[in-house]
Amino acid sequence: MTTDLDDLLKRNHLSITESRKKILSLFVNHTGALAHGDIEKKAGEKFDRVTVYRTLQTFVEKGIIHTIPTSDNMVRYALCKDNCTEGHHHDNHVHFVCKECNKTECLDKVTAPSIELPYGYVAKTVEVVVTGICKECREKSQ
Repeated sequence: MTTDLDDLLKRNHLSITESRKKILSLFVNHTGALAHGDIEKKAGEKFDRVTVYRTLQTFVEKGIIHTIPTSDNMVRYALCKDNCTEGHHHDNHVHFVCKECNKTECLDKVTAPSIELPYGYVAKTVEVVVTGICKECREKSQ
């Protein structure tokens, strides 16, 4: 696992640091999206808020993770699964936020719809967030 993390950082021309490896491992080992606060808690006390923030920003810029907007104007982060590169995210899938447990997931098999814009407009990003009840919460309530 460590060599996989090292390789991913090297491929993206990033220095291999303990903070980057720890934060990257959180994404690799977690299936859903993570909020900044979640990452701070799971990374442990030795990484301050600024280190976590800068690392997340670097990972977004390099195409390692992508952002997911939430209804409360916060942002969650998830590992890019498509071949995203620096400045070019290809995560055109739908995101799902559970209203019960707040879990945020990438629905990789559900593609964001194509948007036809008026002449002269150019889309840079299309973000689709669906809110509802996840499978686990639905099963609990039945």
